[in-house]
Amino acid sequence: MITIVNQNQELTVFVLNNLAIIIMADGGIHMERSIDEINSKIQKGDAIVLTAEQVIDLVREKGLDKAVNEVDVVTTGTFGAMCSSGAFLNFGHAEPPIKMQKVWLNDIPAYAGLAAVDAYIGATEVSDKSGDISYGGAHVIEELVKGRSVRLHATAYGTDCYPRKEISTNISLKTINQAYLYNPRNMYQNYAVATNSSEKTLYTYMGKLLPRNGNATYCSAGQLSPLLKDPQLRTIGIGTRIFLGGGIGYVSWEGTQYKTNVPMKNDVPAAAARALAVIGDLKQMTPEYIEALYFTKYGTSLGVGIGVPIPILDKDVLKAAAITDSEIYAQVLDYATQSRARKPEKLVNYAELRSGKIEIGGKEVRTSSLSSYHKARAIANTLKKWIEKGEFLLTEPVELMPKEQVQRGLEIRSPEEVI
Repeated sequence: MITIVNQNQELTVFVLNNLAIIIMADGGIHMERSIDEINSKIQKGDAIVLTAEQVIDLVREKGLDKAVNEVDVVTTGTFGAMCSSGAFLNFGHAEPPIKMQKVWLNDIPAYAGLAAVDAYIGATEVSDKSGDISYGGAHVIEELVKGRSVRLHATAYGTDCYPRKEISTNISLKTINQAYLYNPRNMYQNYAVATNSSEKTLYTYMGKLLPRNGNATYCSAGQLSPLLKDPQLRTIGIGTRIFLGGGIGYVSWEGTQYKTNVPMKNDVPAAAARALAVIGDLKQMTPEYIEALYFTKYGTSLGVGIGVPIPILDKDVLKAAAITDSEIYAQVLDYATQSRARKPEKLVNYAELRSGKIEIGGKEVRTSSLSSYHKARAIANTLKKWIEKGEFLLTEPVELMPKEQVQRGLEIRSPEEVI
């Protein structure tokens, strides 16, 4: 036992069962763990792991002060459309070799402005020849994950060291070298609820929106969603090991459009806020959690399954991890207003959304989700089993994400305007 006197008050610190227990001078108790301590319990088979749903029941039954002693890790999950997704592929060198300048995979353009036989296929890319927007890069990625052959066609201008100017062949995950998913923006921390007050049907990335507020769509797993269960990203950062697409992946950077200047309710963002960039081996992934999606008259996207373990380092982390659907709110936005500055109609919570109906302007409106709560729950349970078996250890972030960040819009400027 150690007694420490700081500028404000006297603290007494002792360790019990790998918990640092701090007794404040006023009698309050603050308990802390480290990720190393939790990993030690995982390796011994002693870690207590609960899903994000199960921990809600635990805290409701026993309260935070007791519950913090009875859980080490909380597992989360989400599955839904994540448009900012894609895959880096290395095809290997042909004989004679080629410096690929233009690349198509099943007639879908892939970006080849890299090394000679590297390319990046984006989930939302569609054919530049057929005009068909119902099949895109997401489908190519899905075909590869399913073990199917994909047709590769590439052209080049030819060089002394890369003389070939054209190649056509079939590839699969068995024949190519590296194939890894690299998604610049996944796991959006909350998002809007979409509706449509106009007189015509709208076809959007939020799905089909019926006229006169005929429906409302949303796209978060709510109380299972990773970044809503650690809203300040105290435990999630660069290098965090995650469940990605059925395999193991990592957080690689902050996601594009990451921002913190959003409305808050119950200490959780009530609008789209943080996002993460993630990376993982495509060869480990499964069709159950990597799925091509088509939004009618809009285009393609990739359904991605992600699970993140939250180490319960202290009571504050547990409090955030135990938040419920009824405490998490989202803005209802009218997509008939074609502006990035559209104002929210109201706030609704995820318990209301999942009930199947909300009220907008005095009218009862049907709701539907673009993400799969069923798959989110399955991901959280799978990750729980991996940890309990000692097959998945937690990682200390190399660096945490920005505490504050503002998202800027794109302004239209003349060629002469100096910025």
